[in-house]
Amino acid sequence: MVSRADRSSVAKWWWTIDLYFLGGFLALMGLGIILSFAASPAVAERIGLDPYHFVERQAFFMIPAFAVMIGVSFLNDRQVRRVALALLAVTLAMMIAVLFIGVEVKGSKRWLQLAGVSLQPSEFMKPAFVVIAAWLFAERAKHPEIPGNLMATILFIIAASLLIAQPDLGQTMLVTATWGAMFFMAGMPWLWILLMAGVAATGAFGAYTVFPHVAARIDKFLTGEGDTFQTDTGREAIIRGGWFGQGPGEGSVKRILPDSHTDFIYSVAAEEFGILFCMIIALLFAFIVLRGLRFALREQDEFTRLAVAGLVISFGFQSIINIGVNLQLLPAKGMTLPFISYGGSSLVAMAVSMGFVLALTRSKPRSTVAMHPRRSTPMLVPAE
Repeated sequence: MVSRADRSSVAKWWWTIDLYFLGGFLALMGLGIILSFAASPAVAERIGLDPYHFVERQAFFMIPAFAVMIGVSFLNDRQVRRVALALLAVTLAMMIAVLFIGVEVKGSKRWLQLAGVSLQPSEFMKPAFVVIAAWLFAERAKHPEIPGNLMATILFIIAASLLIAQPDLGQTMLVTATWGAMFFMAGMPWLWILLMAGVAATGAFGAYTVFPHVAARIDKFLTGEGDTFQTDTGREAIIRGGWFGQGPGEGSVKRILPDSHTDFIYSVAAEEFGILFCMIIALLFAFIVLRGLRFALREQDEFTRLAVAGLVISFGFQSIINIGVNLQLLPAKGMTLPFISYGGSSLVAMAVSMGFVLALTRSKPRSTVAMHPRRSTPMLVPAE
């Protein structure tokens, strides 16, 4: 146990970190490993790999993800902004490079091949974008002469344009919703709200009109016609699981479910461990989001308030999209379940994002007013 008398950086970190956040993130990481054992072997066998190929890779990626999350959590607010700015610059440059030298998968260029490892720059762009946008909104609130809102809007347009060019409309929607929520919290005028609602509606209609795969997915969701094998199979897995599941390793639908280790791992969890288990997972995501919003509601610093809110809102939206697709409440969309679905880029990028949350929510010493024993005027005494 770390003593309060210990003044080392590790001791200070331990006594200032939000242990509820940390526990929640570690619980999700643990669930990711457990569900990888349940969902991945069937996929690996179908494509001729060793049954535990994806399990081993998931465990391998989990080690740097944990190290990154803990390392980032040691940063102070200024260091968080600097790291986010550097990360944003690098990832935007990489997203431009993806359009020219990226690896094309299923008609989209989203990955770069670096030293034999596939990297998705847009995953790392998201947390950096949220932190820098929060910084710009906060600077506008502190110094009205600084066009922070305009700069945040330009940054959003750049990020969204690069995502659309890949194309990756799911991430575009996620970034748009997060940016809109942050802008609203920063004091978006009603005229801007109406304007952004019109732009969002126009963009959604444009995506439906321009991109055939978007129109096909929406039509399948609304009519139930066409190739709905993946979503129907995911629903069948949930139904077969019932309240308490078939038992670890006893699922059968997962053997024919495409992407059971990524986009539809929630359905596999329902089949083998039951709906009650899935409800616990959903409650864990809700706990993290609500705790983050509660912190933001009480925080006085504008930058910290917006950054933490934006990061947990993005985390929550991504979880809702994945679970909603599995439950057939939303059209099919490739979106990973944070910390649980297989994927190195998404796992490490989520660790960066939640590392920022841990860093920004660490308790900070505050000054209190006290009377000097030999003076009649108050003096500032730093809190222990």
